[in-house]
Amino acid sequence: MREISLRRLLLLSLVGLMLAMLVFAAREEGAGASLLSADDLGSLIYKVALVVLVGAGVLALFRDRFTQALEATLLWVVIGLLLALGYTYRFELRDVGERVLAEIMPGRAATRGRAVEIARSGSGEFQVSAQINGARLPMVLDTGASAVALTSQAAKAAGLPIELVKYTVSIDTANGQTHAAAVTLDRITVGGIVERSVPALIAQPGQLRKSLLGMSFLNRLQGWEVRGDKLLLRGYP
Repeated sequence: MREISLRRLLLLSLVGLMLAMLVFAAREEGAGASLLSADDLGSLIYKVALVVLVGAGVLALFRDRFTQALEATLLWVVIGLLLALGYTYRFELRDVGERVLAEIMPGRAATRGRAVEIARSGSGEFQVSAQINGARLPMVLDTGASAVALTSQAAKAAGLPIELVKYTVSIDTANGQTHAAAVTLDRITVGGIVERSVPALIAQPGQLRKSLLGMSFLNRLQGWEVRGDKLLLRGYP
């Protein structure tokens, strides 16, 4: 008898909740300040009815074990609320996830619109995971480099015709003065920042250890700065 009374109480509560929402919506609409549109109200009624049906099915399945049925129902309610919260704050959670990954994976960019944040690596450099002509390549920020500079391997990975280029531009590297080939990159992407037709240089084989993200890219941005161990890049909207 006690279980039957509890079941009736649960069902009556759900039905009462539906009726209360209907009355509330009707009063608000009659007052000319409806909080819900007709479509929203219909969707809400459908979802509540679905919850009632699911609850009734669970009760029928566990008719002799009402306590377990109630626990199962509450569990699914909690799961539903967590999913709803996750969906509601999905963009904020994505930003948090990107910032966490950027901290533990040097070079990975945390993007917020047209702003990008990159954490300093353990070596003290700002390693940047960039895409050049669609190919993902590791680079190092170098504000002393007048242009983006690619190793011959990186240039080949980006689809540049390294067999046809001419090394006529004098550059200074850690190995001394050498020559590089001037090219124009179709596209450089760093996080949410995309720059097109970027002047760059290709170093001769063996003359450059790492590709450099230089000023020919940085000068295209709305702004950039280093704050402590963070590199902040801001692209134009």
